[in-house]
Amino acid sequence: MKSILIVDDQPGIRMLLEEVFSKEGFQTLTAGSGREALKVFDVERPDLVLLDMKIPGMDGIEILKRMKQERVEIQVVMMTAYGELNLIEEAKTWGAVRHFTKPFDVFELRETVKKLLDG
Repeated sequence: MKSILIVDDQPGIRMLLEEVFSKEGFQTLTAGSGREALKVFDVERPDLVLLDMKIPGMDGIEILKRMKQERVEIQVVMMTAYGELNLIEEAKTWGAVRHFTKPFDVFELRETVKKLLDG
């Protein structure tokens, strides 16, 4: 079973995405902070990460860098409420495969994740 780590400081978004991807047959893991995300990432070794750009204690770019340094092959999809082009470009430079601006279309995100994990 493929696993997805959902990293967002908003519990409602974590719960929504956990429900969506559990129904699709994925194992879902969640984290609400950068430190927690890295701990879960190290222990659980997810197949894909949905990562919010703004996380308490550590920004999404820093988390992305650390994840990619540990596992270059990990697929990371960034989520942001800010749509700041410079951050999105930096995330792509560090290997993010896609980004979604909040509020995002859950169905489009689901289809993107399914393609990434089934491809």
